[in-house]
Amino acid sequence: MNFETLMLRSLFAACLLVCGWIMASMLFLPGPVQLAGSSDGAGLGVLLAVPGTCMLPPDGVVCPRQNS
Repeated sequence: MNFETLMLRSLFAACLLVCGWIMASMLFLPGPVQLAGSSDGAGLGVLLAVPGTCMLPPDGVVCPRQNS
């Protein structure tokens, strides 16, 4: 068995292992995973960055508005 065949087989095995781990985590974890450093108000900074008025000229472009 030459070096290239050994490398391709080991790469295939590693890819199968990683895909199996991902599939198992999607099927068997009880709920969504909370990432480190995220909190309940994580999306609030994005909402505050949206300006109150439309910055584009009124040519039919719909501007996002924040619900008050």
